[in-house]
Amino acid sequence: MSPLRMGSATLAGVSAESLADRAAALARAIADGSRELEPKHVAAAADLVDKVRERTSIAGGHTVVALAGATGSGKSSLFNAVVGEPVARIGARRPTTSTPAAAVWGGAPATELLDWLAVPERHHVTAKATDRGDQGAGDQTVGVLGSLDGLVLLDLPDFDSRVDSHRIEARRVLELVDVFVWVTDPQKYADALLHEDYLRVLATHDAVTLVVLNQIDRLAPDAVEQCREDLSRLLADDGLVTTRVMSTSARTGEGVTELTQALANAVAGASAARARLSADITAVARDLRAGVGDSEPTVAADADGALVDALSRAAGVPVVLKAVVQDYRHEAHQVGGWLFTRWLSSFKADPLSRLRLGKSVVSMTSIGEADVRAVLGRSAIPPPSPSARAAVSLATRQVADRAGSGLPVRWAEAVADAAAPGDRTLADALDQAVVHSPLRVRRPMWWSVVGALQWLFGLAVIAGVGWLTAIAVVSWLQLPELPTPTVGVLPWPFVLLAGGILLGLLTAGVSRGLARVGARRRAALVGRRLRDAIAEVARERIVAPVDAVLTRHRRVRELLDKALEV
Repeated sequence: MSPLRMGSATLAGVSAESLADRAAALARAIADGSRELEPKHVAAAADLVDKVRERTSIAGGHTVVALAGATGSGKSSLFNAVVGEPVARIGARRPTTSTPAAAVWGGAPATELLDWLAVPERHHVTAKATDRGDQGAGDQTVGVLGSLDGLVLLDLPDFDSRVDSHRIEARRVLELVDVFVWVTDPQKYADALLHEDYLRVLATHDAVTLVVLNQIDRLAPDAVEQCREDLSRLLADDGLVTTRVMSTSARTGEGVTELTQALANAVAGASAARARLSADITAVARDLRAGVGDSEPTVAADADGALVDALSRAAGVPVVLKAVVQDYRHEAHQVGGWLFTRWLSSFKADPLSRLRLGKSVVSMTSIGEADVRAVLGRSAIPPPSPSARAAVSLATRQVADRAGSGLPVRWAEAVADAAAPGDRTLADALDQAVVHSPLRVRRPMWWSVVGALQWLFGLAVIAGVGWLTAIAVVSWLQLPELPTPTVGVLPWPFVLLAGGILLGLLTAGVSRGLARVGARRRAALVGRRLRDAIAEVARERIVAPVDAVLTRHRRVRELLDKALEV
């Protein structure tokens, strides 16, 4: 369907499907971005979505046109001239119109629509009434192409009335109508209230806006043209570049036929309602779009090194690694220390147990070690120092600054909030990451070797002591001497005793040196595990929430662009 024209403004053919899609996009945009978008614009958008749903659900296909104007502009007289009979009250006392009055053309019932508009005064216009040409207007349907059937013409209270209820009612109805006909006069056409509070606000609605310079019978012909040109200039300044200015006189009927033709054009297209709603969506979406950036910064999926380092300090990883080193050396001494002294180490507390990280758990089929550790609760790692907490705060703030760069203030604040989870929540997550990380690995092979050697040397010492004891007892009892083989000049009992002691101590020394090397390696391995666990916490608690905000920003931006039909 080709576009229709109401005056010089085009009523673009807005399909019902396109309007529904744009309204749905707007609804999803405010649902996703309601916390970061301007509240007053979100409220306006929510009201508009409701209005689109309600207006498009009303049957009948009527076109609602509102005659709006200032006090004394003659809009009620112009209303009667178009209707063809004195429906609206006209009087010398101002203001006269207190409630909207409706004139309905055609046989289709408009009760549901007028109930939605809350217009109490209703008049059905017959063809005979239109053809009579009362009020000095003459026959206004002569020369008019098309029919007015389906037109609902409203005469509104003055928008500048000194009575508050009149102004409020006029503004309420203007929010609902399909087409605006702004009626002004040579004295008030430049009034600031008309331009700043109404026309400039409706700059996106030029396709459904018509401006009428009424009461031209009071001016000379050349003055009428000057006023029209000046009014067109003011409208262009308001953003209504394509809006046509018509001149009428309700008293003489001049220009009323042209106005009626413009109304017939609007009715014939049957798309004025969708055009008005489409313009509303454009205006609201444009306001909302100003609160959304044109793009989103790119955030790496993995946490950066500075953030992981800061979180590792806050989680007490250095303390844990020190305990891992001590634990390794403690275990190495228990298997590789001298057999007769290593039992003393059992009196020392397990370094990991002091941190509640070395608890033994019972292996069960359906319950894993991580589940048991979770039940056992938190570790006993000391809380982070003030400097460690400050480092975490700085690192998360740097992440937020990078992610929020170039975004509007509200979105940047949302990014900052996402990058700064609650201290307690983050501390618990870090603690559980440490608790759930395996801090021990399989026993080194050399432990078994030195352990076997220590038992061998220990048995040698016991054999030597036993042998020498037996010789001493036999000698004390003056029994026949026991045979004592020798190694060179040294008897075997002495060789077993001395050799077992010397070799046991030597093996213990070697074991201690190997334990220092192995402890560093285990600490490095556990450190990588802990760092991976801390990095996962950073991804889940900081990077992922930040990325979720940016994803939501992109989705809102795309939805608003769809609502704007960009």
